[in-house]
Amino acid sequence: MNIVQLLVRSARVYPERPAVLLGDAPVLNYGQLAERASRLAGYLRNGLHLEPGARVGIYMTNHVAYLEVMYAAWWAGLAVVPINAKLHAREVEFILDDAGAQVLFVTADLAEEMDVVLQGRATPCTRITPDQADYAAALQASAIAPTHRQPGDLAWLFYTSGTTGRPKGVMQTHRNLYAMTSCYFSDLDSVEADDAIVYAAPMSHGAGMYNFAFVAQAARHVVPVSGGFDPAELVDLSRTVGRLCMFAAPTMVKRLVEHMEASGAEADGFKTLVYGGGPMYVQDIQHALTRMGPRFVQIYGQGESPMTITALSRSQLADHDHPQWLSRIASVGVAQTLVEVRVVDEAGADVPHGVTGEIVVRGETVMAGYWNNPQATASALRDGWLWTGDMGAMDAQGFLTLKDRSKDVIISGGSNIYPREVEEVLLRHPGVREVSVIGQSDPEWGEVVVAFVVASGATSAQLDALCLDHIARFKRPKHYHFVDSLPKNNYGKVLKTTLRATLQ
Repeated sequence: MNIVQLLVRSARVYPERPAVLLGDAPVLNYGQLAERASRLAGYLRNGLHLEPGARVGIYMTNHVAYLEVMYAAWWAGLAVVPINAKLHAREVEFILDDAGAQVLFVTADLAEEMDVVLQGRATPCTRITPDQADYAAALQASAIAPTHRQPGDLAWLFYTSGTTGRPKGVMQTHRNLYAMTSCYFSDLDSVEADDAIVYAAPMSHGAGMYNFAFVAQAARHVVPVSGGFDPAELVDLSRTVGRLCMFAAPTMVKRLVEHMEASGAEADGFKTLVYGGGPMYVQDIQHALTRMGPRFVQIYGQGESPMTITALSRSQLADHDHPQWLSRIASVGVAQTLVEVRVVDEAGADVPHGVTGEIVVRGETVMAGYWNNPQATASALRDGWLWTGDMGAMDAQGFLTLKDRSKDVIISGGSNIYPREVEEVLLRHPGVREVSVIGQSDPEWGEVVVAFVVASGATSAQLDALCLDHIARFKRPKHYHFVDSLPKNNYGKVLKTTLRATLQ
């Protein structure tokens, strides 16, 4: 049940169909994509002598080689570890060490900083860079047959930050990925041969996980020339490529709509925009629907059940005449087909409709656990249910509305930022005595990071420099508030609700 069979099947049946495009220029058809993946797989197994189950790191910006690297790893029976290209080198080093990665694929723009990390590792890790000689040599290896894997074998190891400040490796199996792909077809959208998924968001995350549905249907995969999100470029691609589908954070949707409104561009070339990863304000989705029409689907998920907890369908979003339309478009929809979703109290009992509790989910999409972290696994997975740490309320029709995040995660531009991780870095400054990090509502990014700091002799510039030296740029605070003390309860816990109130 190796997920690579999706590519094997499409390449066998539709070898001439275009598979990978750079902008609107075809790069590979399905036959060529499979051939290259099989040769890379041969190099990984026979050249580097990797055994089935070994982990392959992918620290790449969006690139036309991304798909063939992932499928090569699965072809060889290995597990991929896609790493956010925005992460600091020290964060990448932790992930490589924790995962025990023996190979790291790195795009040229990130190779120099990675060489310093790789040279200092106790365990050797081979670095391979697309478009360079080592990659070209790997493609000369003899092709191998796809390696058989069991449904429960590890396929995708995704590192998500946690409240402890250390990333945790979420183990997604081949079965999980097949179930996630089935949910795409049943709850989000159909895929036709002439559809095209455009990777305007990082392929290391949710956008990349949607590749499976399009590979299964032998549809097109478009990597923007910019490598990321550019509204004008997407509009151009909608005209030249057509039938664009994409995953986008709400902030990206808002910026795209604003560009189309300002430029007068038509939405005809867009087929489906799936949004998620952060709060979508009612006013913003109303505006988007008015400007672009019924092209939107909302999903709610997390790394532990990626893209697959609830969905708000195209028809539900477009049903303006429904008496509960406004409350429904403020929700994240209903449970997806292959999962069960409940809202419970601390004891795990269902709360009444409309009452806020913790969201729990069970189904074939839920992770196998956290890599080498049985304590965190036992905390998150209880009696077959994933405790998400997210708070919400469900109405009598099953529509779920998110209320708060018990883990205090800050979602900025669709990226998760955990306060504890930032706090630990700021506390490295000798002048910082206490610090508390929270999210502040922001019209462009959804939320921005704000730090309340009790310090002597520390400046905003010094703290910024400290953050830039230890964590990704997007995680550093946008604002610093230097205070004499932090509000606390009788047990000494910082009252973040009080801090949030001061920002209103």
